[in-house]
Order: sequence, then structure tokens, then C-alpha cells
Amino acid sequence: MLIESDSDLSNILGKEGLIKQLSKCILERALEAEMQSHLGYDRYKRNDSENARNGSFKKSLATENGQLELEVPRDRKGNFEPVIVKKKQSRIDGLDDKIISLYAKGMSLSDIKIQMQELYGAEISESLISRITDDVIDEVKLWQGRALESVYPIVFFDCLVVKVRQEKRIINKSVYVALGIDLSGHKDVLGLWISDNEGAKFWLNNLTELKNRGLSDILIACTDNLTGMSDAISAVYPKCEHQLCIVHQIRNSLKFVSYKDRKKLAADLKPIYQAINEEEAEEALEYFEEKWGKQYPQIAKSWYNNWDNLMVFLQYPDAI
Repeated sequence: MLIESDSDLSNILGKEGLIKQLSKCILERALEAEMQSHLGYDRYKRNDSENARNGSFKKSLATENGQLELEVPRDRKGNFEPVIVKKKQSRIDGLDDKIISLYAKGMSLSDIKIQMQELYGAEISESLISRITDDVIDEVKLWQGRALESVYPIVFFDCLVVKVRQEKRIINKSVYVALGIDLSGHKDVLGLWISDNEGAKFWLNNLTELKNRGLSDILIACTDNLTGMSDAISAVYPKCEHQLCIVHQIRNSLKFVSYKDRKKLAADLKPIYQAINEEEAEEALEYFEEKWGKQYPQIAKSWYNNWDNLMVFLQYPDAI
């Protein structure tokens, strides 16, 4: 599925509406915190104020990933002026990186506060941004700890690079993503993690977290050749098949190929991963090595070294 579309994970998260779901939760939680600050008391608490909540209204915002439908709270006097989504605002851009980083485990309280300040700009007080951050953290923790399905036939593990503000600088951060496909074929982001150090311990902790949230079995885990991933999968899900991502393998194969050879060499890789069985794939790799082995010896060597994990998908029907 990912191989055919040659899509990266950020496009999938956007097109499937997964980022929109997370954006909706964060924005509505922030709007509610703004309303509490405006009225001067928390929701469901009795107060003698003349003003009070008066339900909500629907607002549609255009984003990079399509329309986002929000429930915006309103007050009886009609003088609530939301800041994060203004009354006449019809579009909001630049959400994706901030939303992904907010939901990722590994972000500190100060990191989350900085991301919320980035969303708001310089339009609100320090006390209000602190209140909003506290409310957003509650929303994030609920999402991070939510129960999962007991079985996901396929889970993709990949890495996104997002831009975040840290120590007054915009820097790139790696966010590791677990994207599950359930028994009905629906996609769900199971977890997001930020870490400067990827390895067996990192993945062991993340997979154990998924298991503790109810994910008892994975049929196929599809990953790039992430450091320590194979060992972690074997420890937590010993019956899980580990499929290395063909797209990443192809990209890695082409990384050091001269421009004039790329098209022909890529065409000669196709018979390997488009074979109908492993025997046919091995014959295609042998032919590839005969043709390109002297010029680019590291490519065939990489396919041979990772062969068992690259060919897992050939055991299954074409649809998988």
C-alpha cells in the first residue's frame, strides 16, 4: 500500500485526516481555556457572574489538509473574542509540526508551553498561556494513554522531522510514529515519541508502552532499518513478523548512484520486490548483482544482508 503510492508518512497522516483529529482536540481545548479565563470561573462551577456559557457554534477552518470543523464556545453576552481562532478567521496554516510535536512523548512542560506560545503569537498574557498549556497537557495525556485495540494486523513505524522552537531557535526534531491498521482497515496513530537517542532501549520502552495500553499482538511490523527495532520487536512481540520498508530500501539503494544511472538501476530493482515469490525475487537479485555489482557493490550486499526481513510480504496475498 505505501510501496505503491510511494507516499511518506506525513502525507498519509494529512490525507487520512489523522492530524486534523488531533488538531481539533487541541484547538477546542485551548478555546475552552480561553472561555474560562474570559468568564473568570471553571466550567460546571456555580458563579454569581452575570455572564455565562451559552453553548457553542460550529466553525469551519481551511487547513493544509482540508476543512477542519470546530465547536467554538460562546457566552450569553456575546463578547467572548477567541484568540487562537478569531471570529472572522477562515483559514489556519502551519499547524502540522506543532500539533505532532505537542502529542509526542518526550516533550517537557516548557517545550509544550513554547509550542502553544508559537500558536498564539504575542497576543495573550503569560498567565493565560500557562492556563491553556495546563489544559492542553491534560488533553495530550489522555490521548497518549488511551486504550488500544488488542490486535493490529499491520503497524508502520517511521520517523518524521518537525520544526520546533527551542531556546529561541527553530530546530529540527525527530518524531517517531506508530501508525496502526486495525482489523477493519482503518488507520490510527498509536503513539508519537520524541527522542535524541534511538536504540533498542528506546524501542523496547515504546513497544512495552503499547502493550500496556492493550495492544497484545501485531501480525506485521513494517519499519525502516531503525536501530534496535528488531531486538525490541522480538522481546515484546515474539510472534510478530518484521518487514523492512521496501520504499526506504530503494531510497537507500539509490542514495549513492550517479544521476545518469538512477533510472536504469531503479528499473532493475523492480523485479526483486515485484516478484510473485521468494525464488523469483532471488533470481532477480542475482541478475541485478551480475549487472551492477562491480559498479555499485554495496547495493546488492545491502539487499542480501536484510533479505529475510525484506521478503516477509511475499508470504501473504497481494492485497497485503
